[in-house]
Formats: sequence, structure tokens, C-alpha cells
Amino acid sequence: MPAAACKADLLSVAAKEFAKLETLLDKVPNNVQTAPDSEADNATLKDIVGHRAHWIALFLGWYHDGQDGKDVAFPAPGYKWNDLKRFNADLRSEQADLSWADAREMLRRNHAKLVEFVEELSEDALYGGPMTGANNKWTPGRWAEAAGPSHYRSAAKYIRARLRDMAHMPPTDNSLE
Repeated sequence: MPAAACKADLLSVAAKEFAKLETLLDKVPNNVQTAPDSEADNATLKDIVGHRAHWIALFLGWYHDGQDGKDVAFPAPGYKWNDLKRFNADLRSEQADLSWADAREMLRRNHAKLVEFVEELSEDALYGGPMTGANNKWTPGRWAEAAGPSHYRSAAKYIRARLRDMAHMPPTDNSLE
């Protein structure tokens, strides 16, 4: 269920959820940032951060393609919604050389772009009707919330669970680095 129904709420929830995620990311120990999760296709927390940053860019691309009258490729060119597992694996491969610091900076930059996008659009442009090219009833505001604040919440939930799980694991030589 979306938390925002208007521009002010969207900006508020975006700021709140991003601040919570940033605070959590600040607490991630170095040895955990790039440790693979065998239960999540070997994704690392760095991958989770890079993924969230990338989806903001995807959303902004969808919006602008729709506004320009172009075909909107959901979720991305060459992929369908039922290809998300493959898409995410391919994205992890593309972002393999991205460092923790780079992933966090990309998330900060794309969050700033999302906030700027929301600030520049009118209330009606955000919530007055379906997003052009989306072929569904979601408004640009709802899509923006899904790409930003909702993704921040899900990332934070996953990261908290991952940190809890790792805290219960016996130390290994690698975890002491």
C-alpha cells in the first residue's frame, strides 16, 4: 500500500525512508558489505544498494520515455517482468566492480535526482492520472514511491535481517578482517 497520496507526502516519506536507510548503511561493518548471501543468489549488501540506485534510474527513464512518446521498456530493454531474476543477476554482473562507497554514492545521487524530479512536477503531474507509457493505472507519484521509498524500506528490512543473521553466526577467520 502506498504511503503517499500527494506530492508533500511523497517528499516526506522519501526523506524519512532514505534517512533511515543511510543511518543503517553507516552501521554496516566493512567485512559484511561485500559478503555474499547464499540464500539470496549470493547477493551482497553492496549489490542491494546498487540495485536500489539502479531502479531509481530505471523509473526516471521510464517516465521520460513515456513523456517523449517512446515505447517504455518495462522493466528494461530485453527483459519482461517475469525475467526479474535474470535481470537482477545481470545487473549484479554489470555492477561487480562497484565498490561499497561507489554504490552508496550512486544511491545518494539517484535519490537526489528522484527528489528533484518530484519537486519539479506539479501535484497533478504526479497524481492526476496514469504514467504515460506505463500501460497501467499507477501515477508517476506511485511509481516514484515504488522506485524510491518502498525500495529503501525493503532494502533496510533485508539489511537488518542480514545483520541479525550474521551476528548469530560463529566468527570465522574471514569475519575478523
